[in-house]
Amino acid sequence: MTALPPPTTLITVAPTGAESTKVDVPALPTTLDELVETAVRCEAAGAAMIHLHIRDAEHRPTLDLGQLSESVVAIREQTDLVVQLSTGGSVHDPLDDRLRVLDAEPDSCSLTMGTTNFGDDVFMNPWPFVVELYQLTQQQEVVPEFELFDLGHVHALHRLLDTCGSPYGGRVHCDLVMGVPGGMPGTADALVASVHALPAAVTSWSATGIGRTSLAVAFASLSKGGHLRVGMEDTLTLARGVPVKHNEELVSRAAALADLAQRPAMSTIEARDFLRVKARK
Repeated sequence: MTALPPPTTLITVAPTGAESTKVDVPALPTTLDELVETAVRCEAAGAAMIHLHIRDAEHRPTLDLGQLSESVVAIREQTDLVVQLSTGGSVHDPLDDRLRVLDAEPDSCSLTMGTTNFGDDVFMNPWPFVVELYQLTQQQEVVPEFELFDLGHVHALHRLLDTCGSPYGGRVHCDLVMGVPGGMPGTADALVASVHALPAAVTSWSATGIGRTSLAVAFASLSKGGHLRVGMEDTLTLARGVPVKHNEELVSRAAALADLAQRPAMSTIEARDFLRVKARK
């Protein structure tokens, strides 16, 4: 009898985000050279997918299509990572600009399933926008990752799949974003409740713990059979008073946790098959 390969863990790195400033966090990768260097080191450490936000020459968040396309191409040339672009941008970006992100031809994109309070701001994702973005992913053959900030978003995913059918590739991959002020807490109880409420069509899910919730969420996700997203978009310290110096540190820690759970980090080749992204390289 042939032994089955051990289950593996998809590790996604989110290196930059749109919230922290370069002045406050000098280690944040905001230039193209810094992003490529980060991608190379994080792939070697165990990441199989990169979730990208882009910054302009002044290190401010931007959805400039030229810069997005340049970043996708550069990372594809230097790594085999699955390239996922954020369609969230910053909380201030117009909805039309967020729709045009797909024109940069990423392998995957984030797709947030509803509006949520986001600290002192509001992250707008009205239902017509969610539907339009999802239909564009189907047309342009981009694999969406459904971002779920609370249980209402989980139930919205049921509605979306029932209304619009399966995503490109046929796999339904979600990310539970936990610990955002205004969203669900970063606790094991909240994670278990969310996972129990997921649609039957969901084929895989990961979890992201913001700030101090990062380790608690990672342990809970691995225990429940989920995958991991880490990075300086979400976490800026390794421990109290110990700042992250490079995203590689967070990826290496996630890979070590995956090894302890006997679910080692998934390779990029495995991740492409796992998510069924389109061959674009």
